[in-house]
Amino acid sequence: MRMEREEAATAAPGQLKRALIDSTAGAIAGGISRTVTSPLDVIKIRFQVQLEPISSWDLVRRNMTAPSKYTGMLQATKDIFREEGLPGFWRGNVPALLMVMPYTAIQFAVLHKLKTFAAGSSKAEDHIHLSPYLSYISGALAGCTATVGSYPFDLLRTILASQGEPKVYPTMRSAFVDITRTRGFRGLYAGLSPTLVEIVPYAGLQFGTYDTFKRWTMAWNHHRSSTTSFTSTDDSLSSFQLFVCGLAAGTCAKLVCHPLDVVKKRFQIEGLQRHPRLRAGLVFIKASSHQLSRLHQLVQ
Repeated sequence: MRMEREEAATAAPGQLKRALIDSTAGAIAGGISRTVTSPLDVIKIRFQVQLEPISSWDLVRRNMTAPSKYTGMLQATKDIFREEGLPGFWRGNVPALLMVMPYTAIQFAVLHKLKTFAAGSSKAEDHIHLSPYLSYISGALAGCTATVGSYPFDLLRTILASQGEPKVYPTMRSAFVDITRTRGFRGLYAGLSPTLVEIVPYAGLQFGTYDTFKRWTMAWNHHRSSTTSFTSTDDSLSSFQLFVCGLAAGTCAKLVCHPLDVVKKRFQIEGLQRHPRLRAGLVFIKASSHQLSRLHQLVQ
């Protein structure tokens, strides 16, 4: 009994250090990736919250006379640059960083803790051999925990990135004050339910497929080494291989869960005030309110 307590006391600082490393690495990586990909994310959000169809044929078929603001990725890029300048592609990046850095820090720390519990070991090399089911569950739970902890910044990010010119909210503070004044503290969590519905399959698939791709890559490395004169028993993967595995896992998860992300964005901007010059163009929101009600029923 005494020996077990001593082993636990010895392991505690090591686990705390590992959790700190995971959190710090996740926060830094998340902040860098979010800043680099911000232009693409802004364009994506503009299309997600635009209710008008992209193609001219859909406008005619639905008997809509108002033209769509954005009809293609290249056209959207040109319009944003012409109307808002280069800073427009990084609109809402401050709340995005305030969201993604604690999100990734919490996510990776919780993920490591859950995998340690499931594998019975804190060693990362033991986590790779978890079943896809356990990897999926661990990723989903970690994603839910991180989402709840950082959601208000995600909401502010969507609002600031979705507004064009003229701005409704010039700063993150003005958006925060207006939302809390008109909708209360609960307004900062608008759309949380569909977000959790999205994050469960997204985070689960992301980390579940990531571990699967790593196992396949390790098996391929062993097969390649067995066919050559050089034989290696090292299970470590190169940085490039880890990058490819992460890219493939993220792509698969995003392709599957993108419709849920669109629903989340619509709920996040629903009910917010708009600049008077934008009200005419947003009459489609009123015309499509029944669609949002149907989507709300689906995610509840």
